[in-house]
Amino acid sequence: MAHVQPKGSFVALVTPMNEDGSIDLEGFRSLLQFHEENGTEAVLIMGSTGEVSMLSPDEKRTIISETAKMKPGRMLMYYGCTGNNTETTIEMVRYAKGEGADGAIIAAPSYICASNADITDYVEEVCDAVDLPIGFYNNPPRVKTDLHWDDLLKLAKHPNMVVLKESTTRVGQVAQMCAAKPDIAIMCCCSPNLGLVVPTMSLGGHGTANMTGNVIPRAFATISKPWETPEDAANFRDAYLTNLDMLHFAYSAINPVAVKSLMQALGMPSGPLRKPLKPLEGEVLQKGIDIAARLGLDKAYGYKLGGRAKAA
Repeated sequence: MAHVQPKGSFVALVTPMNEDGSIDLEGFRSLLQFHEENGTEAVLIMGSTGEVSMLSPDEKRTIISETAKMKPGRMLMYYGCTGNNTETTIEMVRYAKGEGADGAIIAAPSYICASNADITDYVEEVCDAVDLPIGFYNNPPRVKTDLHWDDLLKLAKHPNMVVLKESTTRVGQVAQMCAAKPDIAIMCCCSPNLGLVVPTMSLGGHGTANMTGNVIPRAFATISKPWETPEDAANFRDAYLTNLDMLHFAYSAINPVAVKSLMQALGMPSGPLRKPLKPLEGEVLQKGIDIAARLGLDKAYGYKLGGRAKAA
């Protein structure tokens, strides 16, 4: 049986933490329910938004085991399983499958700056090793390796490969993928500076693998809906332009500093960032709070907008 392909809004969740820096599992439960209620189709736990590179191996296994028990409704639960080499990645994907994950997202291992051929082989080896839906995150800003569409179309032929998250600045890359019509979901990062959201959706993309949906999930359900009618395109345009300031704010600092800082200011389960990352404060954070107020997020989602940002 073919694997289910994610579509629509695929939100990369923050990792909520307690004030002492431990993992806030009840915060995860609240966030998962919140996204189920607001139209998120799938979540990625322990992606870069989840500060995955700063989690210990034991924390990663605990997060997988505990959150997999919390699955609300039909929302798909994916886990970031990239290790520092092929074997550790396979080990983590196997663990996620054993605990009940719906799928795993992998990227090129960071820092090693491997060749395209090496990473293509790595992805195929992971897909061969575990019968689980796999997504590949093409993210050269984080890992340097940048797969060409020829590499990606080769990977798309694997029966366990179900989704591509593209995070380059090349509209042409997205166009080539959409034109080839591979049997995978084609998604993109939500950064407005990369400029991929509009072309991806207009060319037949299946949604967005986004970070800003942590704060505006209902808007991202609209932005990420595949275009099937002229109304879908019109709704996309309205939602995208209405929320453009929030999109820019979410990427005003390295992911997830801005979005997690704002979530804490809005009273959402988020908690502190892991050091050495530090939260936004003062006027920089206040800009995000003011955008939330202009968008009426207090009424839309019940956020608390009464306070002011702590002075830097």
